[in-house]
Amino acid sequence: MSLDRVQQEVADFNTVRGWDKDTKYLKDFLLNMCEEVGEAWSLIKWIDHEEQKKIFVEHKDQFKDFVGDQLFLILKVAWLLDINSGEALEETLAEYEQRFPIKETLEKKHGNPLAGGIDNKQQTINNKQQ
Repeated sequence: MSLDRVQQEVADFNTVRGWDKDTKYLKDFLLNMCEEVGEAWSLIKWIDHEEQKKIFVEHKDQFKDFVGDQLFLILKVAWLLDINSGEALEETLAEYEQRFPIKETLEKKHGNPLAGGIDNKQQTINNKQQ
């Protein structure tokens, strides 16, 4: 299923229910996204990585639900703001290619420069401004 088609299905879902394309509740959808992250986090907080791996297997249905809820909310926000989600994702992927070059990322293992990782975000921003 294409991203454009899914975004249209989310739009249709909202439209037929009379949920207008109004940004007055945008903050609530953003807070709902945070709430969903909190629910997923509550399954794995304060346990070590080995226990987390077990939880991921044992509660896969809850994580699947989390992914679906987040995708729905993201696509709803895109619909409300007239953002083409496919285009937004392509632009983000292109930006990430610049921010996280393969060689350096493989060497440093993560994207947190404060902990020795790699993230060329500022350089990418500067390149966009030129």
